[in-house]
Amino acid sequence: MEDHIIETQLVNLSKEDFSSDQMVKWCPGCGDHAILHAVENVFPNLGIRKEDFVVVSGIGCSSRFPYYMNTYGVHGIHGRAAPLATGVKLSNPKLSVWMITGDGDSMAIGGNHFIHTIRRNIDINVLLFNNKIYGLTKGQYSPTTPKGTKTKTSPQGTFERPFNPGELVIGAQGNFFARSLDTNPKHMTAIFTEAAKHKGTSVVEVLQNCVIFFNKAHELITNRETKDDNQLYLEHGKPLIFGKDKNKGIVLKGTRLEVVTIGEDGISEKDLLVHNQYDPDPGIHVMLARMMPPEFPVVLGVIRSVDSETFDTSMMQSIKMGKESSKIKNVDDLLNSGSTWTVE
Repeated sequence: MEDHIIETQLVNLSKEDFSSDQMVKWCPGCGDHAILHAVENVFPNLGIRKEDFVVVSGIGCSSRFPYYMNTYGVHGIHGRAAPLATGVKLSNPKLSVWMITGDGDSMAIGGNHFIHTIRRNIDINVLLFNNKIYGLTKGQYSPTTPKGTKTKTSPQGTFERPFNPGELVIGAQGNFFARSLDTNPKHMTAIFTEAAKHKGTSVVEVLQNCVIFFNKAHELITNRETKDDNQLYLEHGKPLIFGKDKNKGIVLKGTRLEVVTIGEDGISEKDLLVHNQYDPDPGIHVMLARMMPPEFPVVLGVIRSVDSETFDTSMMQSIKMGKESSKIKNVDDLLNSGSTWTVE
């Protein structure tokens, strides 16, 4: 096995092995609790030694995560989780590196680092908690806050157009993007596992609720009365079907997606768009990532998963080639290379 590949083996670990002894200080009812439990369920089943996990974060409610995982971790500064995670991975490519970030930490002050980490395709796993608000600093609007929302910093309603994380990730040449809900721990566990298996930068957006400063931000998607018509769970190779009676679907008409009802206007299941998460062409993936209520259901699951050489693999190969081809093998060789002279 090459030295830049994460080694997996049979290890006897449990959820308790990753549970920290630190008091969890998120607000009661915060969606972060569910995400933490999902990660604790994933790590023991990856076949990776406990000492080979590193959890890295920036600043925000989500970024308290390293304290609550019994692993190695780094609590960095605002927006700088991506370069920290990159440095950890390049220093020891055998490590399984998990970057925990929020919609503000990653796409505002950390936006530059975020897009270039994705573009480089470094083999790290990014969990992006999207509550559409700045929670830790008490309710300012963030890069994902819906236009028109009244917040501490937009009392008349924000007039900025929000980012769609999936569109941004794929636009930055991302090879893996998935989405899940903090109200569905089972689905989060499955998606985080898929992200861990992907070689390269994986980004999972978790639609997460802040009960204090933007409660019910995802209500159309999570509300018991409306969720069936506003959630579409993706499966590779399966048609895009949703709805309480599983009678609604998505078709591609020309260059646009459209919601249809199976059985009406001659529409059958065979007419529906079939999901292909492995398609190198990002066109359909971008359209799926952009789908949002009320016009469309939000898609949940792995939207894009494409293999591509990772930055860390290329870098290790470059270092190896440089060592093999260089005439300089040690410091003495370096000091005696080029123009030298003796001082009497």
